[in-house]
Amino acid sequence: MLIIEIKDGEQLDKALRRYKRKFEKVGILKETRRRMNFSKPSVEKKEVMKKAVSRQRYYNKENN
Repeated sequence: MLIIEIKDGEQLDKALRRYKRKFEKVGILKETRRRMNFSKPSVEKKEVMKKAVSRQRYYNKENN
């Protein structure tokens, strides 16, 4: 949980901007998106191998 202390006489807009900056810096949204799209490590390895194979085929086709 993020906590922002509001200083005496500070406008709410400025405090909200500080909160948003801290929110982005911590990377909460990025982490939640990554967790929403969870895939098993074995599936991730297969995806990486597929991309590598297709990339290799492309480069071999280009060189020939």
